[in-house]
Amino acid sequence: MNPDDDVIIIGAGIGGLAFALALQRAGVPFRIYESAPELKPLGVGLNLLPHAIKALTDLGLQKRLLAKGVETREYSFYTRHGQHVYSEPRGMFAGYDWPQISIHRGDLHSVLLEAVKERCGADKVVLDHKCVAVEQDETGVTVRFDNGKGETLAPQRGAIAVACDGVHSVLRRQHHPKEAVPRYEGTTQYRGTTRLQPFLSGASMAYLGTYETGKLIIYPIRNNIDAEGRQLVNWVIELSKPNDQLLRDWNRQCSVDEFIANFEDWRFDWMDVPAVLRAADSIYEYPMVDQDPLPFWTVGRTTLMGDAAHPMMPRGSNGAAQAIIDGITLAPMLAARDDWPAVLKDYEAQRLKATGDVVLANREIAPDAVLRVVHERTGGQPFRDIADVISRDELVQWQERYRKVAGFAADDLRKAD
Repeated sequence: MNPDDDVIIIGAGIGGLAFALALQRAGVPFRIYESAPELKPLGVGLNLLPHAIKALTDLGLQKRLLAKGVETREYSFYTRHGQHVYSEPRGMFAGYDWPQISIHRGDLHSVLLEAVKERCGADKVVLDHKCVAVEQDETGVTVRFDNGKGETLAPQRGAIAVACDGVHSVLRRQHHPKEAVPRYEGTTQYRGTTRLQPFLSGASMAYLGTYETGKLIIYPIRNNIDAEGRQLVNWVIELSKPNDQLLRDWNRQCSVDEFIANFEDWRFDWMDVPAVLRAADSIYEYPMVDQDPLPFWTVGRTTLMGDAAHPMMPRGSNGAAQAIIDGITLAPMLAARDDWPAVLKDYEAQRLKATGDVVLANREIAPDAVLRVVHERTGGQPFRDIADVISRDELVQWQERYRKVAGFAADDLRKAD
């Protein structure tokens, strides 16, 4: 087999590995080049919604993911005073054909990486290759690399190149050299994990408060981690905060002292929030930024995927999901037709607007944004009865609207199956 016919995947993150597995299933040859010298289980937790699990189930990974993560049973929304606003079942508990799974990012990445190695061979993932430029001609692409220390490595030739190298994508900058700087939402996110006894249903994803005064999202990502039956619980804080650095580094650590003052009185009968935050294993800081949807991703034999194509704010549990769906969409299209530059444009036509809509939705109608509505209508004060503030129909419609935009409304997924 001629390596010049391979798809070159730039980046071995979640999107790149899922794309590789979809290519393997479709019988399309590929090679992955990753800038890191070693792949480590980095990060904290994330949520895989049913549309992402549907795609990963098609790749034969659902059982592995359920063994590693926690099947989410419900979403629950509370004010900063601990008053319950709304709950709804999730995944198969809500009648979907696929579960919703909360999982450590490192566990998800490991499942994908192990599957690639098992099915395709460990040599398909080449480490310590940082992409510095992509060139193309009528018959293929040439991707140029260094080792991250300025030492040039041998260029690699392939049929097409797909950039899965995240928010700092070289190919994105190459295609859009005059793109505006990232858009800062005006809030900063703090993320951590804590070892904790199960709370609420033991499989609940709870949203509390608003970012103006302090917002918390908390959910378990590993079960039975010790003899005491504790879970590893992922939590996310979002706070309004001036920020002129916009350092997009998911692994930038910080101290609980930066935000704990906003949550000192958050002690409820089902959780002592300040105690949970202080007991964190580690804490990471990240500015809430995204970028306006691009006018195009594809130039000739090159295109973008995942965060390289559509960096979005981490709201609504959709970043990883959209990257996975990108790859599941493109792989069979490449298997079906020989004119790959045309295929890349068709892939762009299918996914560019769909993902752009999610980017914009995460700014205004993410699931927890309904708590801002409650906050505004109550002036941030406790209410006597939630029905006096917002009707159940409005609460239901708010969630359904986001599901439709994000592509995981139950009826839409069944029709697409």
